[in-house]
Amino acid sequence: MSDAPLSPDGSRNAKGGVRWDAFAAIVASLVGLLALILAGYTAHIQRQQVRAQVWPYLVIGNDDPTRSLTVDNKGVGPAIVRSVEVRVDGKPQPDWIHAMTALGVPPHHFSQSTISREVLSPGEQLMAISFPDEDLWDRFKTAAYGRVAMDVCFCSTLGECWISSNRNLISPATMPLQLRVQPMGQCPRLPKAETFNN
Repeated sequence: MSDAPLSPDGSRNAKGGVRWDAFAAIVASLVGLLALILAGYTAHIQRQQVRAQVWPYLVIGNDDPTRSLTVDNKGVGPAIVRSVEVRVDGKPQPDWIHAMTALGVPPHHFSQSTISREVLSPGEQLMAISFPDEDLWDRFKTAAYGRVAMDVCFCSTLGECWISSNRNLISPATMPLQLRVQPMGQCPRLPKAETFNN
């Protein structure tokens, strides 16, 4: 009969013997750690899938058939517009009336839609400014060519934000679209003088 001392749980603990309780604790800890890693990875994958399902993507440009400047949500989720900046010759404008005056175009006979603080659904197109006839549209395009720029900062329903910038809103179809969309930590708080209010 072995004279190895009994451990508190009653098992033999001979020199060089296996401590089954310690081994079981190590295995249980490793299984728990693996489960924790797997749960974290699963949560990460689920968040990525949700992000993809609510991803907005705003495109700013001009549309000759409707004689308008447009903002289109080409993404799959709603775009929450946080701030808008319109510049003529690099100078921020507070609204379309001031922008038209700066362009030397009579500030009347056009329709406008509010952009600031709007929510654009997936596939929605907003006509920021449109003209009732071809002559006014052509006059606006001629005056605005190479002079009008727009930045629209927008966020997803998860709070992720981007800024869509078009440095040349009026450009011929032969020119590449001068649109850039880049991620932002959050939308900038523009000074009142630089905030576009239409």
